[in-house]
Amino acid sequence: MQTPTNLLSEAYSVLDANDKATYTQPSAELYPHQWLWDSCFIAIGLRHKDQDRAMSEILGLFRGQWQNGMIPNIIFNEENHYKTDRDLWRSWVSPYAPRGVSTTGITQPPMLAEAIVKVGEKLTLSDRRHWYRQVFEPLVKYHQWIYTDRDPHKEGLALLIHPWEVGMDNTPPWMSELQEHQLSWWIRAIKLTRSDTILTMLRRDTHNIPSSQRFATIEALALFDIQRRLRRKAYDIERILDHSMFAIEDVAFNAILIRNNDQLIKIAKVIQEVLPSDLMESMDKTRQAFEQLWDPLSAQYYSRDFITHRLLKVPSVASLLGLYSGSIGEERARSLVHQLSDKHSYALNSPIPTVPKNSSWFNPVNYWQGPAWVNVNWLIIDGLLRYGYKKEASKLRDSTLSMITSQGCFEYFNPDDGSGIGAPNFSWTAALAIDLYLNPIIV
Repeated sequence: MQTPTNLLSEAYSVLDANDKATYTQPSAELYPHQWLWDSCFIAIGLRHKDQDRAMSEILGLFRGQWQNGMIPNIIFNEENHYKTDRDLWRSWVSPYAPRGVSTTGITQPPMLAEAIVKVGEKLTLSDRRHWYRQVFEPLVKYHQWIYTDRDPHKEGLALLIHPWEVGMDNTPPWMSELQEHQLSWWIRAIKLTRSDTILTMLRRDTHNIPSSQRFATIEALALFDIQRRLRRKAYDIERILDHSMFAIEDVAFNAILIRNNDQLIKIAKVIQEVLPSDLMESMDKTRQAFEQLWDPLSAQYYSRDFITHRLLKVPSVASLLGLYSGSIGEERARSLVHQLSDKHSYALNSPIPTVPKNSSWFNPVNYWQGPAWVNVNWLIIDGLLRYGYKKEASKLRDSTLSMITSQGCFEYFNPDDGSGIGAPNFSWTAALAIDLYLNPIIV
């Protein structure tokens, strides 16, 4: 086991090793590109050592911003051997895609404003204002795109069109919906002939990681099939919604959106800018609409089908991110906090499983279907502090740091025994370990 001081040294070493000059790759072997919410979490850790590098991490994301305001979930490494990745998405089929930069055609949880404010906290007031002015226009444009493109009915909740936009790729609520949709004929043929076992051996993400720790190959093929359909429609939301397999108002995404809307308002106040009135109205509507995701019978928040407004009553850690939003009432916050102490739900040996223990979906080693992820813990710690639960926040912070100290900066962790699994030397684990370590909670 490492000492806390050694943990800090190792975490900085992980970030240094994954530094690609203009961005930080999440993991050298598995994730060579720049991811949206990864870079946001990474910047939050980098700010403690090098504010200029933290700022350049965020500015690298704006390099991939589309003309309509979208910031994609991935900006691709332009080296020749990643041509297949770029060609798979062909972002250039959209007239809005940036020229000279290859990206995906979808987004990811909007953590940008949070990261920008966190970096700003480390700057002098003068430098902070300069920083905020530098990013203000593209940041506003991104939030405007969310409401223009992803809230077509002006109901307040943003919809997502692919599980990869959630950031929790194989989270049960989405996978449950996937199973209810008819798979393409060629995927059904692969499943029927069991040739998916051969394809599993060809997957890049299972070369150095056991396949039991990743989503099933049939699920992976289905997700790529959906992506192919989005590409065929040139990532045009009107064409996509005309006949979409997925259109879900995700609870985690909207909780993060609410918090980052508040951070955008804070940025505007510091530099004395006025946000567009229609954007302010949309932000307020999101806070109100979020409560439509609450189910009083189970006392949880759930994602919702965009078309039917049917709640997707499959429990996951996304429900707890209502705390991070800061918009929920004290009674509902108390209900969510209670679940954290339930040994049949989220109170396991190592915090916090992404699926409660009593769910039929729970698998302690399978990606987003059970393992503990440090970024989720960080978000919940922030939420607990916002509602005054300092004791609970401190306990979660300490146990998260203990888990990383014991195992290292892994991608995710087994909540039953705390063992590190997934990719080693994972950047956001390192970055958030730094942030948690340097921000002790006084109870």
